[in-house]
Amino acid sequence: MRYISTRGQATESSFIQALLSGLASDGGLFVPVFWPFLDDINSDHTYSDIALKVLSPFIAKEIPEDDLKKIIADTYNQNVFSDPDIAPLKPIGNDVFLMELFHGPTLAFKDVALQLLGRLFDYVLEKNGQTITIIGATSGDTGSAAIEACKGRKNISITILHPQGRTSEIQRRQMTSVIADNVHNLAVEGTFDDCQNLVKQAFSDQSLREAKNLSAINSINWARIISQSVYYVDAARQLGETPAFAVPTGNFGNIYAAWVAKQMGANIGSLVIGSNRNDILTRFFESGEMKLHDIVPSHSPSMDIQISSNFERFLYDCLGRDSDRLNQLMASFRKTGHYTLEEDALDGARKNFIARRCSDDDTVATIKKVYDESGIIIDPHTAVGVHALHTSGLEHQGPCVAMACAHPAKFPDVVHRAIGVRPPLPDHLADLLTRPEKFSVIANDFDTLKTHLLSV
Repeated sequence: MRYISTRGQATESSFIQALLSGLASDGGLFVPVFWPFLDDINSDHTYSDIALKVLSPFIAKEIPEDDLKKIIADTYNQNVFSDPDIAPLKPIGNDVFLMELFHGPTLAFKDVALQLLGRLFDYVLEKNGQTITIIGATSGDTGSAAIEACKGRKNISITILHPQGRTSEIQRRQMTSVIADNVHNLAVEGTFDDCQNLVKQAFSDQSLREAKNLSAINSINWARIISQSVYYVDAARQLGETPAFAVPTGNFGNIYAAWVAKQMGANIGSLVIGSNRNDILTRFFESGEMKLHDIVPSHSPSMDIQISSNFERFLYDCLGRDSDRLNQLMASFRKTGHYTLEEDALDGARKNFIARRCSDDDTVATIKKVYDESGIIIDPHTAVGVHALHTSGLEHQGPCVAMACAHPAKFPDVVHRAIGVRPPLPDHLADLLTRPEKFSVIANDFDTLKTHLLSV
């Protein structure tokens, strides 16, 4: 399998090159030259079996199958994930299920991909005698999951940027309480989009990129996407039907992973985008215009995003893989903060997704509704997805799955407001709020970031 850039200027790359570099040299995102077809999935396949079937055609023997099996087995087991099913389904209504993706070490769906990614990085770097500097931006959960996956690994230095004061305390402490020599946390005086723009600037600085062998662990990394595609295929296996999925969505990576699985032939039905009050994606599907608004803090802070990086991959296919048209739209977005999709491409986009928004009041009400009806406590991000499903018109037409992306204990204040209960953290994080922290506050300034990266 070879990989091309959405921007059309970079040379074709191998899987390992795409894994290690994260972002293409022309600033675009890696996509495969074609969509491989998924082998048949049987009801008795385990999560690890499905992971091998999904990942293998994208890796295409660059990692020998026996080695890949070992990496997968080392990732998806009860030493890493607290539930033997990895991503169990829990009923919350007639033909409505939650897929719990928070049974990894940092209690968020990012663990499912990043625990695998850390091991893939380790395997490739050790084999090639290389080191890398990982840089990533987080709106809450990616950072802690990436740090957990990379801490203490001798061939990796990791720097994570988060927006100062715009994550929950628990999300922040999960990152900043990891005291390891290869882990560096920077609190940026700005928004998540500012953090993400700094990361993109770092990758655009060719001398820095080469000097530090920069790599990305955000969902711009193709390996993240395909690792997340696995649990959508597994949900369809567990249900034995073609379910619809509702996904709380900010950066478009998680729901794009479902779309990738669908392109491979997986039994996946309608895809529902759940936006919070920062609803740029829902506005786009309503109007065809992608237009920046100011970011407003919400009850679901991991989704307080206006620049959905992974949408570029989907847009590339909507445009018939026409890099020239894509570059024109991206240039307009950088210059003016908006672009409008032509009707032919917009029609194609709307055939694939339904988009709904959820206010903070609706978030609280949905947490209460799910708890009252099922006894299950959900976090505010999951509530955004559940609300989107409730308003999509898809319920009672077949099985529906809402992705439960974070443990409710990560957002105790909102949960308490909804149901009067503060869910406790699991035992391995029970002392989190008393652990010492290590991080630096920096201005929203690329030169400051560059100085830091050159020093680590």
